[in-house]
Amino acid sequence: MAILAPLFGIFTSFILIYYLSSLNRSNIFLALFFLCCNLVVLVYFGLHFSKSIFWEGFCFVNWLPLSYLMGPLLFFYVKTSISDQTELNKWDWLHFIPALLCFIATLPFTTLPFKEKMETAHRIVNITNDYRVQFYVIDFEFILISRSLHVIFYSLLSFIYFKCITHETFKLNKVLPSNHKVLNRWFFILCFIQIVIASNTLGNMLVVVYGHNFSLFGLSGDKIFSDEHFFGLNGIGFFAQNFFLFLFPKILYGNVSYSHEVEKEGIIEEIKSNLPKKIKLSVQIDDFENILNTYLNEHPFVKKEFNLSQMSFDLKIPERLLSTYFNKELEITFSEWRKNLRIDHVCKLLEEGESKNLTIEAISANAGFASRSKFIDAFKERKGVTPSVFIKSLG
Repeated sequence: MAILAPLFGIFTSFILIYYLSSLNRSNIFLALFFLCCNLVVLVYFGLHFSKSIFWEGFCFVNWLPLSYLMGPLLFFYVKTSISDQTELNKWDWLHFIPALLCFIATLPFTTLPFKEKMETAHRIVNITNDYRVQFYVIDFEFILISRSLHVIFYSLLSFIYFKCITHETFKLNKVLPSNHKVLNRWFFILCFIQIVIASNTLGNMLVVVYGHNFSLFGLSGDKIFSDEHFFGLNGIGFFAQNFFLFLFPKILYGNVSYSHEVEKEGIIEEIKSNLPKKIKLSVQIDDFENILNTYLNEHPFVKKEFNLSQMSFDLKIPERLLSTYFNKELEITFSEWRKNLRIDHVCKLLEEGESKNLTIEAISANAGFASRSKFIDAFKERKGVTPSVFIKSLG
């Protein structure tokens, strides 16, 4: 049964990869992060639960560089999720130096004949617990300790980076970006789980490798970080990480933008907008005008729940691409674009004489505005006069 958790996680990794071509490109880092996490779990399974000397030799040391990839991949996922830049620059590649050094350092073991690997792994894991293995420059014990500190550092860095960017964005635009709450909860859960797992691993390694016996909350370290507690907590942590992904459909399907819009949705509309079908993206910026004109013929913007996510769902176009079109091509935010459409729609109705049949409240509600006051403010901002004055001018 223990093997099911990492296999489930690898399955979720391929779901993320499957949606990369047409949705949020930052998901490639999330997919690789999940893949590394669950391969590490498979390594634990092969070493401690498989009871097979073959899997012990296959898993021991060979996959250590993965531990140094998890942190940078998590950071790049957070970084690209809240920016339009999804490509790594030349300085970003420096984050992979620890993984490269680990790969080079472990070459004396990884290049041994496989039979010798199996014997060494079996002797260390099941008999001696003596982790002194011949490496280049770096000790095996140092790697076992530093990999946990490495993950803790990047988990903290990722969440702090997100908070700093959010603060700067709010300071610049005076409004929190759309999907801020979703991303804030998701990043916190992801980073928190990694810190718990890495801290648990660090405590266990200090006890097993160095034999440090320390007290924590009045309990001895060898009891808190015993192998039983270590595998139990880490197993729960990695499984929870995989499970939580399915509780965030916007994250799972990559349907997340970070544009400057605050929107309140009903639960039905939120679920609906979160579950787009995967398509082959062939739409270019030049095609948007024709697509939008056809789409707007049905007046979707008069619905109160109409937002960027709903539009993305209806058109099967990623939010990020739509947001780029509005901000860079039209030089207007989605909120302003929607508000203009609603005001123009109201003006057309008023010019056709609808003011004789409907009150201001009814007109504002039929145009999708949340309240009469918001409608009047938006109308005055666009037309320079209140709806009442505009109606009188028509009379």
